[in-house]
Order: sequence, then C-alpha cells, then structure tokens
Amino acid sequence: MGTIKTKEEIEKLRNAAILGDKCFEHICGFIKVGMTEIEIAHEMDVFFMKNGATALSFDTIVGAGKNSALIHSVPSDNKIKEKDIILLDFGCVLDGYCSDTSRTIFVGGVTDKELEIYRLVKEAHDYAVKNVKVQMLAKEIDELGRKSIQEAGYDYAHALGHGVGTEVHEQPTISPRNDVVVSSGTVFTIEPGIYLEGEFGVRIEDTGLLTEAGFESFSNASREIIIL
Repeated sequence: MGTIKTKEEIEKLRNAAILGDKCFEHICGFIKVGMTEIEIAHEMDVFFMKNGATALSFDTIVGAGKNSALIHSVPSDNKIKEKDIILLDFGCVLDGYCSDTSRTIFVGGVTDKELEIYRLVKEAHDYAVKNVKVQMLAKEIDELGRKSIQEAGYDYAHALGHGVGTEVHEQPTISPRNDVVVSSGTVFTIEPGIYLEGEFGVRIEDTGLLTEAGFESFSNASREIIIL
C-alpha cells in the first residue's frame, strides 16, 4: 500500500472515519456510572459491526480513571465512577479501509488539572493540524504537535502519528526520528497526548489527508470538553 492515496481510497478512508464519529456519538449517550470498561468497549464494537464495518481496525481502547494514563490500555472490569476521565481509542474497517480516532471525555465534572492538561493537548493537536504543510519532514510535523507540550514540562512516549490505509498503521510514521518527506495525498493521524502515571491521561486523535491546502481531518467528532 503506497503512502499516496487515490481519490477512491481517500473517500473510503473518509467514510470509515465518519462511521467512527457516529460510534463516538452513540457511546457518549450510552456510558453510565457503574458500567465497566469492557461493557463500553463491547458496545462500541457492536455498533461498528451493526453499521457496516467488517472488522475493527484494532482492539478498542477504553481507559477510565488511572487507566486513561496507559497509552494502550486494555479494557477491564474497572467500573466508571463519578468524576472519572475516560480515554477512548477506536476504529473500524469499512469497505476495506481503516479509521482511527481518539477522544477523552469526562463523567460528572472536570478538575482544574484535567482541564489544564486537556487544553494543552487540544492546543497541540489544533496547532499541528493548522500548520502542517506538504513536503515537510515527518519529524518536523511531529515537532508541531510536541513542542508546546514539552515547553509545558510534559511529553509523550509515542509518535505524533502514522499513516492509515488498508492497515491501521502504515507509513509514514510521524516521529522525531523520521526524515521522510510527507507529500500531498498522504493520509495519517495527528494524536498528541499527555499521560500522568497513576493519575489520568488525555489524547486527541484524528485521521486526515494532507493536501496543498493543508490538513483535512476526516473526523468531525467534537474535540471540545465533553462532560457526560
């Protein structure tokens, strides 16, 4: 699978992301205090399969409370509590192409510290989306979504993003060590995060297309603070 996508491939990737948006909207209306991470992940998986997906892009991630600080948290019997923060990372395979989206939501309220971290991550995400340009090096794109977080005294132990196509992880890897030039027609994720071990974590991720006009996020799911 090449890094430059055709118009047909781009449309399929966009449609997969739109189904991800619908799944996110559904799960925000489903989550209740007392539910387990496993129950929430299962509901998301079922939604995808009932609405045209043929598979999941990857195992759905649902991390609540302290588990949200785990980059690849595995859903457990941990129950949702009032004032919890929940990190969701989800995707499906639709018409042979993958989606990949992350959102972080809150149950019953948000603390000042959570709000501060969320705003840092969102600002880094939005800055990268706004300022990425064709022919930048992958490591230059990574810096767009990392520098402000580092300046605030934090960092994250994963790349800013990765290519998406028929596989959920394709080239290019948008990392500090990758000197590859990223061209127009490339589809990749932008997903900065901050993870405070033993406390909570925040990640905001969108898959989108790089064009001469900039980066077009395929997902339109809200990136604002959501309190259930």
